[in-house]
Amino acid sequence: MGIGLFIAFIGFFTAGFVVKPDKSPLPVGLGHFDTLPAVVFLFGFVLTAWLMARRMRGALLLGILITTMLAIALNGALAGFKGFPTPGAATLPQALVQAPDFSTFGRLDFSVLARLGVVTAVLVTFSIMLSDFFDTMGTIIGVGGKGGFLDAHGRLPRSDRVLLVDSLGATLGGLANASSNTTYIESAAGVAEGGRTGLVPVVTGLLFLGAMWLSPLASVIPAQATAPALIIVGFYMMGVARDIPWDDYEEAIPAFVTMLVMPFTWSITNGIGAGFVTFAAIKLLSGQGRRVHWMVYAASLAFVVYFALPLVERALGG
Repeated sequence: MGIGLFIAFIGFFTAGFVVKPDKSPLPVGLGHFDTLPAVVFLFGFVLTAWLMARRMRGALLLGILITTMLAIALNGALAGFKGFPTPGAATLPQALVQAPDFSTFGRLDFSVLARLGVVTAVLVTFSIMLSDFFDTMGTIIGVGGKGGFLDAHGRLPRSDRVLLVDSLGATLGGLANASSNTTYIESAAGVAEGGRTGLVPVVTGLLFLGAMWLSPLASVIPAQATAPALIIVGFYMMGVARDIPWDDYEEAIPAFVTMLVMPFTWSITNGIGAGFVTFAAIKLLSGQGRRVHWMVYAASLAFVVYFALPLVERALGG
């Protein structure tokens, strides 16, 4: 549910429907609809929602493709409107194939450890590890719940294999000097379309390998064409909110905190951490601390350290 809100918020923000106002004390606001990207997004959202309501197979992909074609047509015909800010978006590419750039592959620089110092480097590493681990855990639980893979206790069977693959991917991503190659919540879009077997990620991986040479074509798709799919997937993932025991405040309040902190802080890890700490604190203060597994307290303590890292670094002069 928190991940559902988060992924929907990502869709609204990347589409420009939700913006950070320049001259307003408000943290967020409504975007402007006098731009071409806004028109394209509204069209794509209504179209995708209609296709999903009709239970049409491949509705998300069809919505992205049709919206992209509309964006290309309007971007070329309506020169008076503000176009798409991303280079190459909604514009026919000059070439379909372009060789990928491998110049940063394997360029590792460990001198940063000496510049940061041992203590700061350990704290930074701990922060990244905790963020990566719980981002992955939140993602696999959210996506697994959507795919119907969770057991009766809400756990994903053989999750250790998922974490192993995720760790290897993150390591290889670092070796390639790319952003963390970890499990992404956008995978829920594939699950929502019916992708529930191991063959799906294998085919997706092969297509991504091929896409390395098709980057000019991929850059044509504007964010306003993919944002509706994220919002619709977020809507579907919110369905698990009905299972929260809202009358049991000891359970509902931590769940509510988790659900809100994720989108408001743009981080799955922050949401999970806030939920852990809130749950452990409520149980301890209500005299039910012994009913909580010790690993919950260990994770809560780790999150307390995670949230306090800026204070610790400042105290250490980092």
